[in-house]
Amino acid sequence: MDKNLFAPTPPRGWNSYDCYDTAVTEADVRANAEYMARHLLPSGYEYVVVDIQWYAPDAGMQRDRFQYIPFGERVMDGYGRFLPDPARFPSSANGKGFAPLAEYIHSLGLKFGIHIMRGIPRDAAHRHLPVYGTDITADIIADPNSICDWDPDMYGLRDMPESQAYYDSIISLYAGWGVDFLKVDDICNTHAYVDRPYMGGHEVEMIARAIEKTGRPIVLSLSPGPALIEKAAHYCTYANMWRITDDFWDSWQALRKMFDFCEIWQYVASPGCWPDCDMLPVGTVGRGFNAERLTNFTPDEQKTMLALWCLFRSPLMVGADLPLLDGGTLSLLTHPGLLALQSPTARPRQVMKDSAGAVWRSEDPARGAVTLALFNFQDGPARMGADAPDFPAGILPELLGGPDGAVKNGRLTARVPAHGVRIYTVKA
Repeated sequence: MDKNLFAPTPPRGWNSYDCYDTAVTEADVRANAEYMARHLLPSGYEYVVVDIQWYAPDAGMQRDRFQYIPFGERVMDGYGRFLPDPARFPSSANGKGFAPLAEYIHSLGLKFGIHIMRGIPRDAAHRHLPVYGTDITADIIADPNSICDWDPDMYGLRDMPESQAYYDSIISLYAGWGVDFLKVDDICNTHAYVDRPYMGGHEVEMIARAIEKTGRPIVLSLSPGPALIEKAAHYCTYANMWRITDDFWDSWQALRKMFDFCEIWQYVASPGCWPDCDMLPVGTVGRGFNAERLTNFTPDEQKTMLALWCLFRSPLMVGADLPLLDGGTLSLLTHPGLLALQSPTARPRQVMKDSAGAVWRSEDPARGAVTLALFNFQDGPARMGADAPDFPAGILPELLGGPDGAVKNGRLTARVPAHGVRIYTVKA
């Protein structure tokens, strides 16, 4: 199978993490999936992804002290493979795993995804559980010198055939459940080892091979970032998307920094290979963090965020509690003009960036369109401009609505709100 065919355009969907943290339940997932099917699926949002620790019965119970409870209870089978906690995911009882939930998601016309950590559960190694399909035990393939510095659940795997057999066994299990999307964490950048930030590279290859063996088109997403630009070819060879930043949250400083990351990665994207700016923290977030709140982004900052993600052609994974979305946010997420900028034939680039703002230009021969975006980094509104020799003179209608821009003597100018954006598209 050609893994690039799994994601010919940047994947769109919903991820449970920004709202529910480690404590998402089956009821939460179903409610968000039902909303997505009604309101977002027509705009191409199709993946419903259950994020971290779906196998942890105690997840979220000590949130005031730990995000990931050290050496807490984990549900797994006799081969060291995590299973959904049946208390949180009742349909998984009696060994059914995520198959019933995936079947329900599929019945809505959507696709189903899960999050996993790199490696094998430490408990499986300590108990010397057998590796499915081999005659050795988990302690042989586990590397005690390869750990995650923020989640105590796992050991990395040694580079040996039996490690491949372990990944084959879990990916085969997930494919049997009906998984369509796999987010693998502590692998894109292994933060615990500053001298070996890509020490899980051989595990990326093992996971990709295991997916190929299933015959199922499972999108492979690597996390966390910042991804290593010198490893771009490796990411693109084995994965479909990879995080170019660490966890992204709703602060202007983080959004401003994203322009720097996008500048580094702007020429890498291609069908099946998508640098990932992380989830969109819009609407209601923070519930599982005991800090439920509306996003800190202003409406103009949300427009800036979505415009950059679309121009850069990042995957769009919404982090909100979807049933609580307001009409304005839903309208922004489904804006047809913005989403059209994600065309796989587009050629976007950042043509200018300084302390005051940035300019992005995108040319799409297939659509016959040229787009200019003016981003204002300043704390107040500002008149901004960009060279636009191929834009017609006069007033231009703006993609996002608001005051019109004007082209005079081959230069586009517009008044851009604080931390905001103005986008203009013309026929080439």
